[in-house]
Amino acid sequence: MALSLPPALLGGVSLAMASCLALAQSTQAPQPQGAQSQGPATTQAVPAPAQPALAEIPALQATAPGPDAPDPSLSPECRVPGSKLYTLAKLKAVKKALREHRAVQVLTIGSNSGGIGTAATYPVRLEDALTRSLPDIEVTVESRGVSGEIAFGAAERLRNQVAEIEPDLVVWQVGGNDALARVDIDEFSQSLAETVAWIKSHGIDVVLVDPQYTASLAKDDYYRQFVQAIQKVAEREQVPLVQRYEAMRYLATRAISALKGDTAQAGAGFRLADLGYRCMAEHVTRAITVSLLQPDIAAPAAPAPAH
Repeated sequence: MALSLPPALLGGVSLAMASCLALAQSTQAPQPQGAQSQGPATTQAVPAPAQPALAEIPALQATAPGPDAPDPSLSPECRVPGSKLYTLAKLKAVKKALREHRAVQVLTIGSNSGGIGTAATYPVRLEDALTRSLPDIEVTVESRGVSGEIAFGAAERLRNQVAEIEPDLVVWQVGGNDALARVDIDEFSQSLAETVAWIKSHGIDVVLVDPQYTASLAKDDYYRQFVQAIQKVAEREQVPLVQRYEAMRYLATRAISALKGDTAQAGAGFRLADLGYRCMAEHVTRAITVSLLQPDIAAPAAPAPAH
């Protein structure tokens, strides 16, 4: 598949060629021995060779949105501000696959990664949304979700699945079943962190998805502690997090504010569950594509002020 080099990349190549020519000229014309200096010795600075040009990455259908306004790239019914939708981190393995122009393999795990009804369409929707966001790149989503599974059980299965599928990215919906089963939070956090670290140690990216929101679950303090625990693991392990709980709470608040009457509000709760599954593919895709916009190298620190 042939893609044209973007202008920024052509600029990098031109700079590298110019640097090489300047260096060659300076070595081919040495000053004769014994020649007297006509003034203070000067050294002509030779531009440092540019970094090797990386293989071009297919243009992402994404721009980093403002954090507080609803993201216009999402469907109207799924629009959530970025600050309530995701936290970002680098996805090195996915970016490497894009540079190599090869298919991106995605493994989804967690109890909501498969199932019946609307939930069953999530992997299909995710594959379709990722394919649209990564043009000219084949994306394959393999779903291995198990209903009711807790994090420790998923971690045990994951090792075999990674060897079988060899994914570039694992999308892990986690925490909901653990909270409802009253798993010890510290044990949960340790198991999650160790598994994420193990996945990353094999050169595979991870995106975490925290539990869903409902009005009744929002009253459960233990459930909310799991949401917070997942956020801490994502931050510590430097992996993107899809804030499904916050996103669904935002959508629920917006929907209820537009409705009147107890009957309508009761119906909103039922529709929220369906909407949550339909929007989740878009939300996960958005977190992935915006994370891919993260720079590979941190910006250099500003020079210290002169004294």
